[in-house]
Amino acid sequence: MKRYRIKPGTKVDLGDFDPDDTSAVDGKEGAKEELEATRERLEALQELLFAEHVHKVLIVLQGMDTSGKDGVIRHVFDGVNPQGVSVASFKEPTPRELDHDYLWRIHRRTPGRGEITIFNRSHYEDVLIVRVHGKISDEDCERRYRQINAFERTLAEEGTTILKFFLHVSRDEQKKRLSARLSDPEKHWKFNYTDVRERAFWDDYTRAYTELLTSTSTADAPWYVIPANKKWYRNVVVSKIIVSALTGLDMKYPKSTIDPDKVHLD
Repeated sequence: MKRYRIKPGTKVDLGDFDPDDTSAVDGKEGAKEELEATRERLEALQELLFAEHVHKVLIVLQGMDTSGKDGVIRHVFDGVNPQGVSVASFKEPTPRELDHDYLWRIHRRTPGRGEITIFNRSHYEDVLIVRVHGKISDEDCERRYRQINAFERTLAEEGTTILKFFLHVSRDEQKKRLSARLSDPEKHWKFNYTDVRERAFWDDYTRAYTELLTSTSTADAPWYVIPANKKWYRNVVVSKIIVSALTGLDMKYPKSTIDPDKVHLD
């Protein structure tokens, strides 16, 4: 899975990443088996994380519209205990949130000890959509990159493991998925005219993401560029990276103060 990780200081070219790549898994059926195995492992690791109550895990999902952020959450985290996992989705800031700095509402949703928090979109919207639509200058954007790196470094130094996933979908695949929503009445609720409007800015978003990935993939908070044209492949790659990171925490169940031999149940 290291092939998808952006090394700090690397100048990113998204053209080097094939959104159709499926090379790390032995076909769709193989991916299905691997996903089932990693989900079972993730369920056990999440319980251990919650019990040990030491580490915190933040997962950031970003990508073009239809890239599958909701799908990753639904398929990768199927079966985990919702008591220790939460999802935060950041929409247009409220007037109250706009009275504060742009990271204020983000920090309030970061995970506590023993928790996994998934950001479905994130603080990176404040260097994406506002950049594409000319609401901040290049200088403001550079300043925000520095602030975001410092913010994430603070979280990491305080015990948060940060994994950031850019779900890389092609323009043609996005068209297919939007068309599928239009052709299926049961998927009409997913369709948003905003998706069509933003699609016109595809090249601008690609440039913005390229700069973002180059500027904010750090040792504390690495970015992974995940091939997302094949949903089954996207899901298994994300799950394997998460399981690997959690395994690396070397967690242990807390020592019990209970002597089972002295407990008598009537």
